[in-house]
Amino acid sequence: MANPIVERSLDEIRFWSRIMKEHALFLSLGFTYEQTQLIDEARQFISLFESIEERLARFTVNSDLRQIQAFNSEVYQAAAAIWGYKRKVLGLTLSCQIRHNNFPLLVDHISREAAYFANRLKELNEGKLAPEPDTIIEENVFFLKIMADHAKFIGHLLDPSERKLVEQARDFSHDFDQLMFQAVDLDSMRPQSETKPILSQFLNQNKVSVASLRDFKKTARELIEACRIKSNIHPLLADHTFREAERFLEIIDLFEASLKRT
Repeated sequence: MANPIVERSLDEIRFWSRIMKEHALFLSLGFTYEQTQLIDEARQFISLFESIEERLARFTVNSDLRQIQAFNSEVYQAAAAIWGYKRKVLGLTLSCQIRHNNFPLLVDHISREAAYFANRLKELNEGKLAPEPDTIIEENVFFLKIMADHAKFIGHLLDPSERKLVEQARDFSHDFDQLMFQAVDLDSMRPQSETKPILSQFLNQNKVSVASLRDFKKTARELIEACRIKSNIHPLLADHTFREAERFLEIIDLFEASLKRT
């Protein structure tokens, strides 16, 4: 029988290593031609996470736990390294030492995701698999902000003439900001908030909103791939944000299943 820690570790690495690789690509595309050192560093991270993906293919859910824990530790180092790179880029940007085409919020956004990935690997190596009520709220705060950020990026990268889509993106940004603030409020109410009915309603509300945003991203991705709308959105970026919405829905399902078991 597969070890759940092994299974979850492989799943996290499979999803987030691809995300990290794509982050490095998006950063490299946003730098100006003379920022060769930063572009070279980004390309090195693309190669690093490609090699992690190649090594990942050698493991199965029946792999030895100790081998997976060792692999987790190696990938943790890679996630921590790309986090440091992203924070360096953000610092250079905010201090106006470099100017490029990546929004500061986007650089901060992708660094938060790297920190999340590294933390997940650390937790798994500590044997932490099943979510606690605290984790449910905190993880939703994290992902709700990610979804709000995505809506903001889409709104800014669409051509201004795409008025209807821009308006929809702004509406999603507002909705997810409100959901995030609501989650922060719920977090501050602990331990009173740690009741199944409240958490179940919280998750259900988020699921409905994320599914709606996921569908919007899916439509946008299809329109971009078919060259039917005007934007500066790379087709891979459109797919990237769609996959992250899908991931959030999967995590909500895991949390709901965990609440039913407790």
